[in-house]
Amino acid sequence: MPIKNDADRWGWISLGFHWLTVVMVLGLVVVGFLMQELPNSSTKSELYSLHKTFGLTVLGLTVLRLLWRLFAGAPAPVAGTPRWQSAIASLAHGALYVILLAMPLSGWLFHSASGFPPRNLSWFGLFKLPSLSDRDPALRDFALAAHEWLFIALAVIVTAHALAALKHHYLDRDRTLARMLPLAKPAPKPQDTPGA
Repeated sequence: MPIKNDADRWGWISLGFHWLTVVMVLGLVVVGFLMQELPNSSTKSELYSLHKTFGLTVLGLTVLRLLWRLFAGAPAPVAGTPRWQSAIASLAHGALYVILLAMPLSGWLFHSASGFPPRNLSWFGLFKLPSLSDRDPALRDFALAAHEWLFIALAVIVTAHALAALKHHYLDRDRTLARMLPLAKPAPKPQDTPGA
């Protein structure tokens, strides 16, 4: 598997960014629901800290992923894919990137506008992040609502994204999904195809 993306498939760095982001977002969703149900305690406080730290990690990963994509490019659509499907896929990918940037930022803004001390927001305890605003109840409410609506948008788009990948794999029987799987074999070249 190549390091850099090529015309046929994603390279291992892009695959790493993709699947690491998937795992982290799933973890954030689970922790996000769990921590809301817990009574106030040190455990709840630790879960909130973990949620914030991993959310900031997703923010950093998304920035790196976008920079890598600018450098490494992206595979061409699978042969035979209609233009309208490619256009919708591009829009969905763009929306996912926007949400993966906006959700952590809205959480960071919520933390800041809630008036929590800046020392309460750090990345794995290695360094602290500055506040994005002073204490502001109206801004806090806006940031919380944005965080929640962005989650709903993320859930809808990710579900559509996964269903589209399964449709390509099981109905269209093309390599759209396979080339995003780390252990999938590359597509055979035309001369390697039996009867070609």
